[in-house]
Amino acid sequence: MDYDAVGPAEFGASLRGIGLNLLVRDVTAHCTLLKTVFGIEAFQPTADFAILRYGDQVFQIHSDATYATNPLLGLLPEAPPRGAGIEIRLYDTDPDEAVVRGEEAGMHVLQPPTDKPHGLREAYLLCPDGYAWVPSRAL
Repeated sequence: MDYDAVGPAEFGASLRGIGLNLLVRDVTAHCTLLKTVFGIEAFQPTADFAILRYGDQVFQIHSDATYATNPLLGLLPEAPPRGAGIEIRLYDTDPDEAVVRGEEAGMHVLQPPTDKPHGLREAYLLCPDGYAWVPSRAL
């Protein structure tokens, strides 16, 4: 699929399985952060929406304003963090490199790269919207 040209109806109809959509305060800034730190590609980024791709995985981000009539908007906290409890795991990203880039980009390191007993080296980085991004590699 050509994510640079696909229309909303065709894109929506193509989605299958489990989807991930993050609500963020600033779509443009979030796209830049995710590209800089994790190499995530953004397609059709606007002030309100972007299609994102990490490897073969596609997900979306929307601005809060796009959810004006959505019941979820009323549940968002007024003060960060808003993403508490969700881990977005990026299994093909070197955690040591991601932490360096993340710190330079203003992310908060919750946990530095650590070898875990479940066979992964991983780190925890918080973005400005409070989501926990977990770059991971097999040991």
